Amino acid sequence: MNFHGWGNVLLGVCGAEDAATPWRPALKQAFEVRRIPFNLRLNAWVTCEMAEGLELQLSGELKVLKDGEAAPLPPSRKSRALLAYLAWTGGEHRRERLCEIFWQIPDDPRASLRWALSRLRRVVNEEGVERIRATRDAVAFHAEGMSIDLNVLKSAAETGFDRLSLKALNGLAERFQGDVLEGLDLPAQPNFELWRLAEQEQARAWRRDLLRVLVKRPDGRPSDAVKWLYRLADLDPYNADVHRRLIKALSEAGRTDEAERQKRRSKEALAGVSEDEGRKVGLDLLRASSQVVQSGGDAGLRHEIRFCKSSNGVRIAYATAGAGRTIVKTANWLNHLQHDFESPVWAHIFAALTNTTRLVRYDARGNGLSDWNVSDFSFERQVEDLEAVVDAAVTEPFVLVGVSQGCAISIEYAARHPEKVSKLVLYGGYLRGWKKSHDAERHKHVKAMITLIRTGWGQENPAFRQMFTSLFMPEAPPEYHEKFNELQRITTSPENAAALMDALGDVDVTDRLAEVRAPALVLHATGDQRSEFEQGKEMALGLPDARFVSLETNNHLIPETDPAWPRCRDAIFDFLIDEV
Repeated sequence: MNFHGWGNVLLGVCGAEDAATPWRPALKQAFEVRRIPFNLRLNAWVTCEMAEGLELQLSGELKVLKDGEAAPLPPSRKSRALLAYLAWTGGEHRRERLCEIFWQIPDDPRASLRWALSRLRRVVNEEGVERIRATRDAVAFHAEGMSIDLNVLKSAAETGFDRLSLKALNGLAERFQGDVLEGLDLPAQPNFELWRLAEQEQARAWRRDLLRVLVKRPDGRPSDAVKWLYRLADLDPYNADVHRRLIKALSEAGRTDEAERQKRRSKEALAGVSEDEGRKVGLDLLRASSQVVQSGGDAGLRHEIRFCKSSNGVRIAYATAGAGRTIVKTANWLNHLQHDFESPVWAHIFAALTNTTRLVRYDARGNGLSDWNVSDFSFERQVEDLEAVVDAAVTEPFVLVGVSQGCAISIEYAARHPEKVSKLVLYGGYLRGWKKSHDAERHKHVKAMITLIRTGWGQENPAFRQMFTSLFMPEAPPEYHEKFNELQRITTSPENAAALMDALGDVDVTDRLAEVRAPALVLHATGDQRSEFEQGKEMALGLPDARFVSLETNNHLIPETDPAWPRCRDAIFDFLIDEV
């Protein structure tokens, strides 16, 4: 939006609707005579007055405007991301913290920070105005005399969108259409991604609130209501009421064909998260009469899916494939029986395990084909799910394989049922969940991640799930990231994913290690960002009979392209040589 466009928006904010009135005097008068909250008056006045000076646009692609003209920005994405972070957060930041957020240790982060700050000073500093000020230990950004577009939306939200004029609402909705901080994603920097996605979701929440008020305005045009409802459905895709209002608005506008198409799209969108809108019907048909489902395009990976009940009545889906001695793989984050065999994340692992053995795996409660409508994701219930699958599918001693969170479940099961487990294979696991850590910063990060899961997990935009993918497979090829992003989306609902992550924080099997009798192979990646390497070593040291193999990789889940995969595969085969 240009300078005069902002003037019209702000006149609307103040209630001055006369478009023929010269905007600057009218705006001044409006601020002088109207009872506008101080924070809105201040932000609006700065934005309007300083549009001829320096302006930072965070909505959409990052831009710095000088007198309305876009200033050239550094080509480095990290430098641009640093500018957005410093400007929007304000205040003073320790250099060490900025290095942790934006750079890896091998990159000489302090030198990289100095280089980036030198480039950014050329963009935002003006004659007599030093906005980026740095000392030996800290960096601060001073935004005095500079406008930031997102402040207008923030101030309007704090004031209350329902207090604004229709012109102001329309102007804000037109101005803030895309996500903030677009194109500044840094997948290899989880700390920055956590901040960026949180700010992005906050801005989306403001936009949702704005549009909810706008579509209810009785003085709005019907055609505008349809436009805003489309955008609201995109921002709030699992809100059945928004879908109903959109379909109704299309019908009332005489766009009946479009309304019918939207009905189909809405039904598909809601079926992914709402039992009342379709998922329950599909799953009930799938489970009827304990029907055996055949799937898998490759004959070598053909598997059968069946269902059993956990001790508290939750239906658990499990699958068997291959022939020979039995290997049971414990469920982990996140599984889907029908899609894992086709996923590059798991296909090579399952192909290796089913070559000479019978593989049993299952979807944990709230995941994949198992019941989604559950409220208890506690560790005890997850162990009971494994017990139910073993009771239904296995009649002889078996090898138990745990990956990530599945390691703790496997350890607990092996301690309870030593007569059933012949060997343990534990990869990338941990003994204690995040709540058992004394790291306050980690607690804060995980809680923020849980909030992000609840608000952004199921969106078509994979940015939210990409943060988790970057922790699981930072060095995997881009196509693996895309597949794992999609696999996470279809595997569970936002509510279940958040509840599961919260429940995993309570895990602690440290005291159970000494009670495990089965020989164990413990494998762990040296650069694992999801589960610390030290937890893997502690696990091996605590088990009575264990061998430990370190894998030189940063991937929590090892793709077939990882040089560490052959070592991992061979170590498992060597350990199981008398079982296959």
